[in-house]
Amino acid sequence: MKKFEIGKTYSMRSICDHDCVWTYTVTARTAKTITISDGEKVQKCRIIKAASEYRSAETVYPLGQYSMAPALTA
Repeated sequence: MKKFEIGKTYSMRSICDHDCVWTYTVTARTAKTITISDGEKVQKCRIIKAASEYRSAETVYPLGQYSMAPALTA
């Protein structure tokens, strides 16, 4: 399984608007959480186990979990 690495930048796209892209840098991590920064704010996100196993890569939802929420994947 791919894992988030400290110092690397990851991005995700909106499901509704392909031109809308969010970019985050991982600043810290534990076994179950990562801390990410978008340049303005810093937030801690829990790694979602079921989604991570499905994608074979660690996955978080920085904007919240809802039906069309974008997922940040390692």
